[in-house]
Amino acid sequence: MDAKHPHPMARQMWRLIEPLHAVLYYAPEVTAEAERLGYAVDTRWPSYFAWRAAPLGEAGTAAVSSAFYSFSPRVVAEHIPAAWKVAAPSTVLESRYAAVGRALGTLLGPLAEVPEAATLARRAAEAAVPAGRPLAAANADLAWPDDPALALWHAATILREHRGDGHVAAALTAGLDPCELLVSFAAVGAAPVEVFASRGWTDQEWTAARDRLVTRGLLHPDGTATERGFAVREELEARTDELASAPWQALGPAVGRFAQLVGPMVQRIAGSGILPRQSTLGLSAPPPR
Repeated sequence: MDAKHPHPMARQMWRLIEPLHAVLYYAPEVTAEAERLGYAVDTRWPSYFAWRAAPLGEAGTAAVSSAFYSFSPRVVAEHIPAAWKVAAPSTVLESRYAAVGRALGTLLGPLAEVPEAATLARRAAEAAVPAGRPLAAANADLAWPDDPALALWHAATILREHRGDGHVAAALTAGLDPCELLVSFAAVGAAPVEVFASRGWTDQEWTAARDRLVTRGLLHPDGTATERGFAVREELEARTDELASAPWQALGPAVGRFAQLVGPMVQRIAGSGILPRQSTLGLSAPPPR
């Protein structure tokens, strides 16, 4: 085990479940369903906020801003609570299962490995303690789908949000506010600064956050990370992995079998071209130093 990164399995499993979950935001079948419901689809944000926040019920701007963390509250306010005037959360939840089911049918087909993968994923998801993790808890409260492909996706979603909630806790512990979290991530080369513009922070807010991190010794004036800045991000990611590790530890040796089953599925999803080459998640970024 790497002493610097003591939970490599949690990182590896995230790289498998994230593309599975992301089908919700990028598959054309989901876009078509969003349009059918009445959401604008010229950008993905009106339906993104509806799809992701629906498990929280008719949550307002403050609640969604808090749970999503890195979005500017102004961007959240553009879509929440307006999303619930287009469709009630219960309707959105029914539609997201229907749309994801169609998308997975296209992407995966009738793979014989899906039921076994779904069983293992559910075991991991049910081992994810939701205390202090609002998005994981809200998804865990939903009924499990009978369809194995949807059960696999639902488990991946619980596990993904469980990790994300832990990442927010790690960011708070590191003293990084929502905008600073993004600025520090761009500073270590996770993605170009332009990619983070989708989170809605103004140039002035981005610059102010950068200046605060320069004052703290985490960034150089040109916006690149200092050695201390790299160290803070490494610690944050390591803490995120640590907080996400329990569900995978609960699988024991079966975690390797899960990776063996899901790896080819993720390759199919990636090979379809529906996922962006770069995102604010930093999936394509080099591993921390």
